[in-house]
Amino acid sequence: MDIFLKNKNYRKVTFASWLSSAGDTLFYLALMTYASNLKNYALALSLISISESVPRLIESLSGYFADKTQNKFKMIIWLAVIRFVLYMIVGGLFASNLAGWNLVLMVIGINFISDISGMYSGGLQTPIIVDLVGENEIAEAEGFTGGISSMITLVAQFAGSGLLLIMSYSTLAIVNALTFLAAGLLFANVAVSYRKEHYAQTSQETNDKNFGTTIAYAFKQVKKASGLLTIVLVVALMNGILDTIEPLTTIVIAGNKQTMALGSYSFTIALIGAVASIGIALGSAVGTKIFKKTSIFAISLADIIFAAAALFAVICRSIIMFIVFLAFLGFFAGTASPKLTQWLVTAVDRNILASSIGLLNTILAMVGPLMTTIFTSIAGTINVDYALYGVLITSVAVFGITLITMIKTKKNN
Repeated sequence: MDIFLKNKNYRKVTFASWLSSAGDTLFYLALMTYASNLKNYALALSLISISESVPRLIESLSGYFADKTQNKFKMIIWLAVIRFVLYMIVGGLFASNLAGWNLVLMVIGINFISDISGMYSGGLQTPIIVDLVGENEIAEAEGFTGGISSMITLVAQFAGSGLLLIMSYSTLAIVNALTFLAAGLLFANVAVSYRKEHYAQTSQETNDKNFGTTIAYAFKQVKKASGLLTIVLVVALMNGILDTIEPLTTIVIAGNKQTMALGSYSFTIALIGAVASIGIALGSAVGTKIFKKTSIFAISLADIIFAAAALFAVICRSIIMFIVFLAFLGFFAGTASPKLTQWLVTAVDRNILASSIGLLNTILAMVGPLMTTIFTSIAGTINVDYALYGVLITSVAVFGITLITMIKTKKNN
């Protein structure tokens, strides 16, 4: 919070990020709502979800190209303009005579291109943000930005459902386009100040290695930092556990509506999602400041304890205790991720920073769906309690690995 209030350029970059996030959320909800009215809505919604997920799996590649880009500010501004044009086209498509699958497929394609551009833009912004706030403050800065962004996303979801009652799909697409244009203007303003205050030019240090060599070198540097590689995997598994707990809990509640549902089933599911999101947001925004001097190992151990407690509450069919433990689980998960980013920033060379963070995010993006698929399959084919015990055993194993790594790291240091 202090960095946000005191650092004018970082504040502008943050506002640009929030604008883009809010616009994206509003339009995503609009697209999902439109697709839900199609005859084969299940396939349409699945295609939209896949198009949203795929860019996260290639973030290391977009990070690699970001590291190779010399004038990062110029490219960020151009990408914002491109995304503005793309969604103006989407607005025109919704206002045209196109309808049904033809419209949805075209919009999904445009949205996919926009998401890839956004991933690339995020990689370009990473070294700039590190320069603006400094390596020692990156966890607090990124945590605050991410936490507020999560809250904005949550509010935008509710706001979007209301706006759809008074706005057309075309208008919401144009609103999204305008958020990217505003973000581009903010970055252009920051670029001018950045040139004056930091360097004689806005060009950044670039990476001249090929993709394979870059990823191998990033992996080597991460492995060289004692305990960092293990904690990357631990945080990935923690996020996977969080992703898995929610769908398993919805299955348990569906079979025990009279004893576990708070009001209605749909309200209970919405409440669980909101509690997890708010916990993560508060962890990112507040937890990184409260636990600034606490090691990521200690944060991870606390998170795993609450994960096990949440799982035990579901096994015991106690919805109230589950929601309480879920809030703490989300809080410490939200605190751990920015601290991991800060460690990564200090461990790898600046010219491969976006590639390294992209690789990290790719790992994080893969583990969650993989664990969810495995344990929900067990719940569907055998028994949900077996799946819950499986996740609980995984939590205990991750706790042991984290504790051993923390002890070894302290000895090495």
